Amino acid sequence: MSGISGEQGLTPVELGAYLALIEVSSLVRHAVEQQLQEAGNLSYVQFQLLATLGDAPTGNRRMTELADGVVYSRSGLTYQVGLLERAGLVTRSPSEEDERGITVTVTEAGRRVLAAVFPGHIAIVRQLLFDALDQNDVDDLARVLAKARDHMRTIPPRSAKPRRGAGRRSE
Repeated sequence: MSGISGEQGLTPVELGAYLALIEVSSLVRHAVEQQLQEAGNLSYVQFQLLATLGDAPTGNRRMTELADGVVYSRSGLTYQVGLLERAGLVTRSPSEEDERGITVTVTEAGRRVLAAVFPGHIAIVRQLLFDALDQNDVDDLARVLAKARDHMRTIPPRSAKPRRGAGRRSE
């Protein structure tokens, strides 16, 4: 048998879990994207970037750390950060630790946008995902997803792989 189920593929339970994960992820992401656009004129990736920066103790991160954290290509990240910078939500500057690197910092305007979108964001996530679960389910979900994420993080994302071509500015 070929495909993703069968002798060398996934068991029926594994296939069901995988398909449910894809569907849940798609449903939550679609609703979240709509809410982010309406409340803050943000894309999903832009929100991830702002939230990551807003959560950082110093309000900044290097571009490579951002790309790895949101699992996004360097060129795509550069474009998205550029849009956020033009909107006044972040600034870019040379990294203090590495002259080839770029540091992105959330601005006060960026923090205000985060504050504006977070209540609706949390409400959507709660309504779509957590309202259907009891506390034991949430604990199990958190444990299982953390275990899967931690395993996946042992395999460097594409953005973390060495770049070809020396002398190019590392973002």
